[in-house]
Amino acid sequence: MPDELLSRLQRFHTDAFPAYRATFQSLVDQGQHPTTLFIGCSDSRVVPYLLTGAGPGELFLVRNVGGFVPPFDGSAGYHGTAAAIEFAVLSLSVQRIVVCGHSHCGAIRALYGESPAEAHNLKSWLGLGKEAMLPVADPGPEVLRRTEQRAVVLQLERLMDYPMVRRRVEQHSLSLHGWHYVIEEGQVHVFDVLSGRFIPSTESVHSGTGPYADAPADDGQRSAFYAT
Repeated sequence: MPDELLSRLQRFHTDAFPAYRATFQSLVDQGQHPTTLFIGCSDSRVVPYLLTGAGPGELFLVRNVGGFVPPFDGSAGYHGTAAAIEFAVLSLSVQRIVVCGHSHCGAIRALYGESPAEAHNLKSWLGLGKEAMLPVADPGPEVLRRTEQRAVVLQLERLMDYPMVRRRVEQHSLSLHGWHYVIEEGQVHVFDVLSGRFIPSTESVHSGTGPYADAPADDGQRSAFYAT
């Protein structure tokens, strides 16, 4: 049976890599300087480089089930996503953090169902999305879509609890962006904190605004968004 992965690795080396050789050499010689931390779901249908048109060295990627951000509690442990956030902000000095949710998210659907008995880590991890749930027993497409968007806002708020993130946001050296990618439409809806809603990128004047400390009526806006 042919080894498909090996064939793809060989094609990358012979066909794709030569066009990027100089780029990768520069990234080795000068180090990486990504401008954006992209926190997204592990879902195979979400392709950050395709969505953003970014090239090598532009995105610092964090992928996990649901695209969740663990709370900042100051504890020492194996917090891979938290460590990546700290590294991106403190060591790489990224200018933007994008939290990207998406349609038909299995993690969001799993919030309303049961996890496999052996999936102890998954069950615990999904707890990070519980606050975004709506009080329904049998969620339909609209409830799931709304929950996906609510989960994005929840992660943006958690990011503001990271001291290094809040400090840079307040200094206006870092911006937060919430996205909801509708896979079947090829449309990314961006969160606008002032209106409290997600706007199609084709109609928006910005790429998403996060919960800035100096935004007026920030708490009220959050409540309004979560109430709808």
